[in-house]
Amino acid sequence: MWISKTGVQTQDAKLQAIANNLANVNTVGFKRDRVVSEDLAYQIEQQPGAQRADNTLSPSGIQLGTGTRIVGTQKVFTNGNLQTTGQSLDVAIVGNGFLQVRRPDGETAYTRAGQLQVDAEGRLVNAQGLPLLPEITVPENATAISIGDNGMVSATVAGQTAPTELGQLQLANFINPTGLLALGENLYQVTAASGAANEGTPGEEGFGKLKQGALEGSNVQVVEEMVDMIAAQRTYEMNTKVLSAADNMLQSLAQAVR
Repeated sequence: MWISKTGVQTQDAKLQAIANNLANVNTVGFKRDRVVSEDLAYQIEQQPGAQRADNTLSPSGIQLGTGTRIVGTQKVFTNGNLQTTGQSLDVAIVGNGFLQVRRPDGETAYTRAGQLQVDAEGRLVNAQGLPLLPEITVPENATAISIGDNGMVSATVAGQTAPTELGQLQLANFINPTGLLALGENLYQVTAASGAANEGTPGEEGFGKLKQGALEGSNVQVVEEMVDMIAAQRTYEMNTKVLSAADNMLQSLAQAVR
């Protein structure tokens, strides 16, 4: 019964992750979650290779499992499909890297969502209004904004024929991006597991390029999630049947003792 309980708990957590993936199938820059489980410690009734009464060696021993548990969840940082929007302030990262934003507490957060806007001070900000790092300010009389593949931001200013360079967008990368702390709002925070952020210019030294007028969609594959959900549901049902069978066995034993 206790072993089946651990199986039910594990499948419940997996269903929760699948539900979150499906809920964010249209969330820009979302990365799907994957649940990682492991088997629990074994009860060793007889060691493999132990000598038996007939002077033979046990080839496999007697090792009884005690269940399973969730060991962690992983963000899968594969690229999502590009969605062309035609909006000049939309930008997608094609390849590795994160845009950097400054949170209200002064800490740096990282995002793959490139729905940029201009705030009241003329700064480029993300959808939540957090300014990009390094800060880039757009002139009031700018008539058009251009973002190059290398992250160079330029503006066409009224009265000038040549575009004015406003600044350079930098990307950040991590040796272990799955170790980032998911904050919600399409934001991630550095942790000891992710390693320190490495900054670089888009398109150079393993960093992805930027594509203006497009957004990176979620990397959730609906069919894959539906198959995983069916498998998790059936596994959940099988574990509950074992619970029911164990309960019936205990009931029969109790009636026999009477």
